[in-house]
Amino acid sequence: MGKRVSVDVDGQRLSLGNLDKVMYPAVPFTKAEVIDYYTRIAPVLLSHMSGRPLTMIRYPDGVEGNSFFEKRCPSHRPDFVTTITLGREGREKVVDHCDIDSLPALVWVANLAALELHTTLAARPDTFTPTMVVFDLDPGAPAAMAECSRVALLLRDVFDQLGIVGFPKTSGSKGLQVYVPLNVAGVTYEQTRGFALAMGQLLERVHPELVVTNMAKDQRKGRVFVDWSQNHLTKTTVCAYSLRARPRPTVSTPVTWDEVRATAEAGDDDHLVFEATDVLDRVDEHGDLFAETATLEQELPDLGS
Repeated sequence: MGKRVSVDVDGQRLSLGNLDKVMYPAVPFTKAEVIDYYTRIAPVLLSHMSGRPLTMIRYPDGVEGNSFFEKRCPSHRPDFVTTITLGREGREKVVDHCDIDSLPALVWVANLAALELHTTLAARPDTFTPTMVVFDLDPGAPAAMAECSRVALLLRDVFDQLGIVGFPKTSGSKGLQVYVPLNVAGVTYEQTRGFALAMGQLLERVHPELVVTNMAKDQRKGRVFVDWSQNHLTKTTVCAYSLRARPRPTVSTPVTWDEVRATAEAGDDDHLVFEATDVLDRVDEHGDLFAETATLEQELPDLGS
């Protein structure tokens, strides 16, 4: 057991341990630095995480060690960490997920070595109504970030025709994600999933050399898989501003459409790669580029009309 330190975080007492443990050996980047990053990014991260059922991916021994998913909020959670009960589509099973809605709660999960924080597309009080649609763009090698950027721009062109707005962010790993905020009542996951699939199939028909919607991995080589299936009650996507368990402390980072276009034109796969310190500087300079996803109200287009 490593040395533990007792700290006060917004009036809550927390015991933090193993602060000098290296989480990202390639840098190196320690657990103390992980907690520091999450503390400093909290003002923007919490606005996208609060009220959404959380799935943690924990790395007790850093990114080169074993990891495990944790959907059910640990029973040893402190009193200030509340939970959200999430039902399962077509099943009776429910799971009490953590609701990380405060800085003490965020520091607590960071201390658990929960490097990756993944949230649902719906929020309390109605966890059955998605507040957005996600297009998860996953490249099949040798396709990479440049190809994902091209597909994102194709999506944006169709959005323009439909009169809706989308917001891109990096996955923090190898791909891009584009979110279409809805924030209106009466939307179902079946509708958002169908919309995402229809959009992907539209692009696939026009650009079969670039886009694929088939989940079979042998179909993805050199193309970008538009993962429409992420629009589901029980699935989660990496939260904006979450770290990722890559060799270096990369972050799922909101980006501008100009940056996406520059990457597509330059063909530079490293152009949209941001680490923790980069993201803190970007927020200082640009604010939260993802802020409107939490507030912008848009009707889901009816592609059949």
